[in-house]
Amino acid sequence: MRASAGGGGRLLRGGREVARALLVWVLTAGALMLLDEWLTGFRMPEWWQPTVCALLFGVLSAVVWPLVLRVALPVAVFTLGIGSFLLLGAGVLAISFAVPGVVITDFGTAVVVAVAVAALGSVVSGLVGLDEDELFFRRAARRGVRSGTTGDGSMPPGVLFLQVDGLGFDTVRRAVRDGDMPSLARMLDEGSHRLTGWHTDWSSQTGASVCGMLHGRNDDIIGFRWYEKDRDHVMACSSPEDAAEIERRHSDGCGLLAVDGAARASLFTGDAAHTSLTLSALPLISGAGRRGRGIDGVGAGYYAYFANPANALRTVAGALVDVGREISAAVRQRRAGVRPRVKRGGFYPLARAGTTVIARDVVVSAIIEDMLAGRAVVYADFLGYDEVGHHSGVERFDALAVLRGIDRQIGRLHRATQLAPRRYHIVVLSDHGQTQGWAFTDRFGESIGALVGRLVGEPQPDPRRGSHLDAGRSAERWQIDAVLAEVSSGGGPIARRLRARVERAGAVDRPRPPDGGPADAERVAPGVVVVASGHLATVSFTRHEGRVELETIEREYPELLPSLVDHPGVGFVLVRSAEFGPVVLGRDGLRRLATGVVIGDDPLEPYGPHAADLVRRVDTFPHCADLMINSRYDPVRDEASPFEPHVGSHGGLGGAQSRGFLLHPAELPPPREIVGAEALHRVLRGWLTHLGHPEPRPADGQVQERHVAVLQVHERGVPELPGAPCEDHPGE
Repeated sequence: MRASAGGGGRLLRGGREVARALLVWVLTAGALMLLDEWLTGFRMPEWWQPTVCALLFGVLSAVVWPLVLRVALPVAVFTLGIGSFLLLGAGVLAISFAVPGVVITDFGTAVVVAVAVAALGSVVSGLVGLDEDELFFRRAARRGVRSGTTGDGSMPPGVLFLQVDGLGFDTVRRAVRDGDMPSLARMLDEGSHRLTGWHTDWSSQTGASVCGMLHGRNDDIIGFRWYEKDRDHVMACSSPEDAAEIERRHSDGCGLLAVDGAARASLFTGDAAHTSLTLSALPLISGAGRRGRGIDGVGAGYYAYFANPANALRTVAGALVDVGREISAAVRQRRAGVRPRVKRGGFYPLARAGTTVIARDVVVSAIIEDMLAGRAVVYADFLGYDEVGHHSGVERFDALAVLRGIDRQIGRLHRATQLAPRRYHIVVLSDHGQTQGWAFTDRFGESIGALVGRLVGEPQPDPRRGSHLDAGRSAERWQIDAVLAEVSSGGGPIARRLRARVERAGAVDRPRPPDGGPADAERVAPGVVVVASGHLATVSFTRHEGRVELETIEREYPELLPSLVDHPGVGFVLVRSAEFGPVVLGRDGLRRLATGVVIGDDPLEPYGPHAADLVRRVDTFPHCADLMINSRYDPVRDEASPFEPHVGSHGGLGGAQSRGFLLHPAELPPPREIVGAEALHRVLRGWLTHLGHPEPRPADGQVQERHVAVLQVHERGVPELPGAPCEDHPGE
């Protein structure tokens, strides 16, 4: 159908392209005449000069500029696109030297001319209906005919997995209902898509979720950051080297994107043949490639986008608007005394524009290129909402504004799928949600690291280290002091029980062993490492190898556990006992995970029916910390205090952070309940199989490596979470 209708359409589109080129040429010449009249320092005295300069500017934009950008790309990227117009201004200045009689008195005038002409080109494209989407349609039809892939029905539909980072199930439902995501609402209203939720792992953060979704495994990923005692190293999913190491541990070469796939703006590659803006691939870009696969350069997506000056202009305008929106939102929050809030000044407004505007637009451009190439499966991550949610709040007005921008891009991609070289399905999903709350340091006057350091007997000269308190907080110091005094009293039943155990042991003053050697991780006290990761914090005692048991902690740090479980910001603590195995301690009760015995109130009850299985699974991980601390969740107010300076946050259990969403085509088999990112991988893989995509086949060495890894997992006794394998239930 598409091929048969393509002849007349190609002639029409070709004619429109020629018409556009002529119209741009004529209007650019007219614009240069107007600039000659209005702009001081720009003179074109002869009648023929505007026509020639317009032609040369077209050549500059279409031919010379893309070549220059290959060298000068960092200038465009790190200046939010402004640098590209400085370079174009230099090109306009060169044109003035090349055309006799044309005068541009200074560089600033040349930049103004470059911006004006680029803006005109963008406006003309809109007037003749050749925006990015229509340009995509035209190129797709041409490429499809050349490759022989248009309309033959031999290929299974491609799939676009579009991840909206940090968007929880509850928030997306309200956004669809209230008109903040009209594109998603339209898909649901038309019946083409269905919306469902999925439950994350205990580590409700991008590292664990994306690794599980793309590679089918996320065991031993404790948080976004965690300490590995055997290496004396803090792993961080935001580090390219650590991300590459995480992927090395979990990839078997058969990731979700292994067969003709592309990963855009992702933490991990999913074994894709084509990657750009993907963190785990960055250390390998200068090498020969990964497992025989090609890797697009780190700037590939940016180059494809900024090669068009009109794109650069639109990005500059959008970035400046977003910087202004951020500054305005921060001022409004501060003036209104909104709580919770964090400081949002410094470099953050520019960094925010980088994720909400530049990265978003570049990712969409890369996806369009992938569709033009007819790639089978594409995964892309839109980061902007998560970033703004951390600093502004989960559903505050500027966070919802960012969400509306992402929704517009999803709608644009959905329209583009209609005329791609192959048919495409769109699946929209999130890696986790966010739970809002007043940051732990701001609320209680000291960070979780300072609290642990103080409880193990180490003086803390700056207990608010790392906090984002403003000057107004000093008036509330008496409330902080009252909280600290209450914490130190240890009035809860579990705290009293722990203190009684220590007293019976008679070992409160027993000498402690010496500290270990030099460290890669910061100690809050000699031999004590604390790492915060959203609503999760880990404590490791480096004087001991392996997992340190509850009895040893009681002996060496008798005040630590009682005070932690009694702290109003701590929900529960996981610790391993020599007598009872893994134990979850809360203020008013405990739960022995090995037997299911609960004494007092179940500390996991506020965290949902899957909490025990998820926590038990983490206890089996080789790098599970000696203490795993989850923030306290208040189900009445639906809030919790993160251990990092965030408003909306995630990383642990409690509230919306554990509930991601999945919007999928209605024609795909609906999944049963999904618990954990590995179960979600089985769903996504099952859908690809259902659509006719071939199964990836790893190299022999990778098969053996995968086999050994699976045996190790089973030997450690990692419990199987709810969810059926796709072999038994297609699509699940």
